[in-house]
Amino acid sequence: MVIPPLETNRLWLRPLALDDAPAIQRRFPRWEVVRYLATVPWPYPEDGAETFIRRSLEEMAAGTKLHWTLRVKGELDEAVGVISLWPDDSNREQRGFWIDPEYSGRGLMTEAADRIVDYAFGELGWTRLYLTNAVPNVGSRRIKEKQGARLVAQERKRFVSGELEREIWLLDAEDWRRRRV
Repeated sequence: MVIPPLETNRLWLRPLALDDAPAIQRRFPRWEVVRYLATVPWPYPEDGAETFIRRSLEEMAAGTKLHWTLRVKGELDEAVGVISLWPDDSNREQRGFWIDPEYSGRGLMTEAADRIVDYAFGELGWTRLYLTNAVPNVGSRRIKEKQGARLVAQERKRFVSGELEREIWLLDAEDWRRRRV
């Protein structure tokens, strides 16, 4: 599957590539980034980014997941975060993301998430997205609320920081389109 580069007002979303490993290895392994993620080895190994990217490239080639890096326009051309999207696999989770804390609080992840939702509903023709977050992850929850997702369930899940409640949200394509007009 060919994954296109995407653009927002302030970001380039470039398909993940092996040459992103040094930036990801430098920016990702921070407690404030990983604590609410579920499948990250911690402490993060020295080859963690390269291992993640190699696995992600296999997923991209198989068409099972799509992964983009976030790059801020007008700044150093390197990844400051990653956003991923995948079809509904009955796990009720279809998008994941992280951003370097240095770039948090600027609305960049909301901007990237909005573009990915546009892509999922517009270009891919999906009719809904299941989105999740650990309950204490207020920033992630706020993005879902801004996007008009509805909270549909809560359940226990293991995260890097331990066992926590996970919120499950549903974002409907028709609701999304109505909000975007």
